[in-house]
Amino acid sequence: MIPAFGLILAAAAYRIVTGLAIHSGTTWLSNFAPFSAIALCGAIYFPTKYKFTVPLTALFVSDVVLNTHYGAPLFDPLIICRYCALALIGWIGLVVARQRSLKTLLPASLAGSILFYIITNAFSWLSDPGYTKNFAGLIQALSVGLSQYSATPTWMFFRNSVLSDLIFTGLFVLCMKLGRSSQRSRAISTVPHTA
Repeated sequence: MIPAFGLILAAAAYRIVTGLAIHSGTTWLSNFAPFSAIALCGAIYFPTKYKFTVPLTALFVSDVVLNTHYGAPLFDPLIICRYCALALIGWIGLVVARQRSLKTLLPASLAGSILFYIITNAFSWLSDPGYTKNFAGLIQALSVGLSQYSATPTWMFFRNSVLSDLIFTGLFVLCMKLGRSSQRSRAISTVPHTA
């Protein structure tokens, strides 16, 4: 578990550093933060008491740092929507937990990214007065967003989110396999040999 916890801490630290370093208008790293994958993998691999607490705490700590830096409120409806979306992705992790393989986790990670994107952007469309409340406004929320928030179109946020989630899911599975392999090696080496 230690490599997995370390990977989550590294992802949260990465989100903080890039969130502080990236200025609106830079597109190649915007939203390259794998929090959907953290929610998914945490729910699949962690012990019961950590399944949701570790991923959501990592997000909360990074939100505190970034929102304080940018003077944004810590609790607003969009942030609550984001946490609910991540909890739903964690639930998907619980559903697929019995089939722990890259064949199930990578599609689940992709589904989590899509779900998060649709939920949060649809919520923005519904709650932000800058969007017209018709199909064209929804398409705007899902494709380009509002120019006053960022020069980065929302589809680029989505692309980066998918890439980071897939990469993180692969790394997380690798960490778990390496951790289990080293545990087995230690267990075998501590078994007394009889002649």
